[in-house]
Amino acid sequence: MTSRALVIGLDMGTSGARAVAMDAEGRVVASAAAKLTSFSDDHRDPEGWRAAMRSALTGALAEIDRGAVVAIAVDGTSGTLLPVDGRGRPLARPMMYNDPVEDADILKAVTEHAPRDSAAHGPTSGLTKLMVFQRIAGVERVIHQADWLAGQLTGRFDLSDENNALKTGYDPIARRWPDWIEATGAKTALLPDVLPAGATMARISAQAAQTYGLSPTVLIAAGTTDGCASFLATGADRPGDGVSALGTTLTVKILSDTPLFAPDYGLYSHRIGDIWLAGGASNSGGVVLAQHFEPEAIAALSARIDPETDSGLDYYPLPKPGERFPISDPKLAPRMNPRPDDDAEFLKGIFEGIAGIEALAYQRLESLGGPKLGSIRSVGGGAKNDVWTKIRLRRLRVAAAPVLSEEAAAGAARLALKAAIAEGLL
Repeated sequence: MTSRALVIGLDMGTSGARAVAMDAEGRVVASAAAKLTSFSDDHRDPEGWRAAMRSALTGALAEIDRGAVVAIAVDGTSGTLLPVDGRGRPLARPMMYNDPVEDADILKAVTEHAPRDSAAHGPTSGLTKLMVFQRIAGVERVIHQADWLAGQLTGRFDLSDENNALKTGYDPIARRWPDWIEATGAKTALLPDVLPAGATMARISAQAAQTYGLSPTVLIAAGTTDGCASFLATGADRPGDGVSALGTTLTVKILSDTPLFAPDYGLYSHRIGDIWLAGGASNSGGVVLAQHFEPEAIAALSARIDPETDSGLDYYPLPKPGERFPISDPKLAPRMNPRPDDDAEFLKGIFEGIAGIEALAYQRLESLGGPKLGSIRSVGGGAKNDVWTKIRLRRLRVAAAPVLSEEAAAGAARLALKAAIAEGLL
């Protein structure tokens, strides 16, 4: 293939689907999006997912040479599962990533048999959902959202990836479904076979190739979760590369050459090739800023802040008592006093406090066996505030790296690139 070859990444989020086309150099050359509400009033409706994905994919393909497409990968929301029959037809309403299982016997069985560091713990885990769905008559497989959407392109509904499978109990170190799963009463025969993210799943089905006007040689690559895809989209690709998401909450992630698991902090690791993506989420973040200031006020006050000097305030900004990471303490009290008379100084103290939490988070990851932070990429609304960015970089003591994209679909496309390169198509 020549350098004109293209790959496609498809992202299925909670509100809609997005598709991007990427060239061999990693540049996004086309994109399209579709809202779920345009096709269904229920975000748990698989037919709505399928229609939104079809619309986004068709839109992106309309902007490029379809004959240049060599590979496609799909990401979906982590922990969203559905039961299907032998032909991949849904047999019940899916359970979304945040839908809890309330069956006490199921929760007890997982608690008793899952290793302490397994991501399968908790009422929203994929494993608990499997145990609910396995009771349905005629069920052949219980699969993840991304698996089902990839199945629309391959005609297969028995394959998954290592990232989506993690919360269903998959062991990313041994790279298999562990024996302890059966001890919970879960029917492992219903679980999909698992491939590394970015490995080739199958060629596109004849029906899908005809529907989209694509070559029958197009590869469908194993995808990932939406969270992992968002990380990959930034361009982070080496151990020590960190990504901070400054949204409602503060989330930090780092690539590590060793897996990190720390259940006390809600910390586990996704495997991406031979490196690991580890991270944690604080309860601090933009939610604290929103409690005290409107967006317009933050912009105006930021203009009065000198980011090169310290306020002298020692804040640990939280919206209410309780913290997850980098401190695990459900009763940790916010520290927001004293409050200066000058609102600009107060805002500066909050900026510094959240930056301190961010720095402590990366130090925590290093203390748990991860690499020292080598570079930082920042995404989310808070990353657009230049004053806050300068304060953060002073605390982190690392250089800022450019963010290639904040679209999860671009991360999925990077996995499609990986598959195409492995197969000698690029």
